[in-house]
Amino acid sequence: MCFDLDSHPPVAPIAGGAIDTEELVLRAGDGGRVAGLLARAEKPIGAGIVVLPDVRGLHPYYEELALRFAEAGIDALAIDYFGRTAGIGVRERTPDFDFMTHVADTRFSSLSWDVQAATDRLRAIGDGRERAIFTIGFCFGGRLAFVSSTMGLDLAGVIGFYGWPVGSARGDVPAPADSTGLMRGAVLGIFGGADQGITAEAVETFEAALSAAGVPNEIVTYPGAPHSFFDRKQEDYAQASEDAWDRVLTFIRANAAGR
Repeated sequence: MCFDLDSHPPVAPIAGGAIDTEELVLRAGDGGRVAGLLARAEKPIGAGIVVLPDVRGLHPYYEELALRFAEAGIDALAIDYFGRTAGIGVRERTPDFDFMTHVADTRFSSLSWDVQAATDRLRAIGDGRERAIFTIGFCFGGRLAFVSSTMGLDLAGVIGFYGWPVGSARGDVPAPADSTGLMRGAVLGIFGGADQGITAEAVETFEAALSAAGVPNEIVTYPGAPHSFFDRKQEDYAQASEDAWDRVLTFIRANAAGR
């Protein structure tokens, strides 16, 4: 998994930041049901983001991250992956929930329907709030975030934290490096230089493929940082986490400006 069960995003709450939250269930285009947490910003900047978790699905880490986005003026919807196989009772799942069994049963086709349902829900907020929609994902969700730019959803940009950019992966999600010709919108990729799974060569292959396809991109690797460094518990990498969060917000604001 990406994070420990007691992990939290390394982003401090904004004092006095008012947030409207809603637990919801979406109906995807294939009939599947998708649990999610929607956090609406009090002072929206005209951007919304779909938060794509790691292999555990809608863990509290990602619900908390949605709140931090809303405090920054970005409406955020964090979603689960396992409604078709484990039911939508996310709150009822125990710490020993066998998420890997359900990850093995996910398919790119159903995940694509889920991402579309989430983007549609953000756009349905209305009032001009969602001129620009983004996705952000971590590990399993990072790879999915990268290839969400191939789904025809008119995304302003996608952000992946240590998403596997090459090779085969769970859930038959295509390799991002092999999909750059279909990508639309900008890409921000964030990686750890000491990641034991994602090599520097894999990241370089992805960056070269993006550039060759003419996809606007920013690929950042933090030397010495491991996989899943973006974690409050990873105190040794607090500076990398702070810089990564700043880059995420800057990326969103820059790519939302022209929508």
